[in-house]
Amino acid sequence: MGELKWYVLRVISGQEKKVKSYLETEIERSKLQESIPQVLIPSEKVYEMRNGKKKMRERNFFPGYVLLSADLAHPEAFHTVNNIPGVIGFLGNSGTGATTKDPVSLRQSEVNRILGKVDESEEMDEKLDKPFIKGESVKVMDGPFNGFTGTVEEIFEDKKKLNVMVKIFGRNTPVELSYMQVEKLD
Repeated sequence: MGELKWYVLRVISGQEKKVKSYLETEIERSKLQESIPQVLIPSEKVYEMRNGKKKMRERNFFPGYVLLSADLAHPEAFHTVNNIPGVIGFLGNSGTGATTKDPVSLRQSEVNRILGKVDESEEMDEKLDKPFIKGESVKVMDGPFNGFTGTVEEIFEDKKKLNVMVKIFGRNTPVELSYMQVEKLD
């Protein structure tokens, strides 16, 4: 058995999950788990406020690409990966077409950076898709000031909180709120 290396697979954009699913099924069917132990779509969870509700969705770091750990010296492994529907070919191939042998593997430092980013995003429980900007208007969606509007005065990125200036009884009052308690006004 050769050595496992990480490769980048070019796929039709928007079909990354489908390709991953096909790949995993085919690896299982062909008993290639040792040659292709891992298929990964680098993504992160992002939260956004929509109509006062916190919505979570996954966003791909690299749309149109799937990473795989593989030993491509195994002839069946290379052939299997290239014949999955939606696969364009390996990134870094010399020559044209998906059938060209010897795709370029990622350097270990690149793999560590990508995998580190994925781990980091799993640890970060709340990351907003659209960050807040000082001076913009927001509406309070939760807590004792529900329904009030105000202006963002200060942003505490590390604590995921905002200082919002809210008008209460005709006076501007600073209120500290979490990202999830406010919604941007369009």
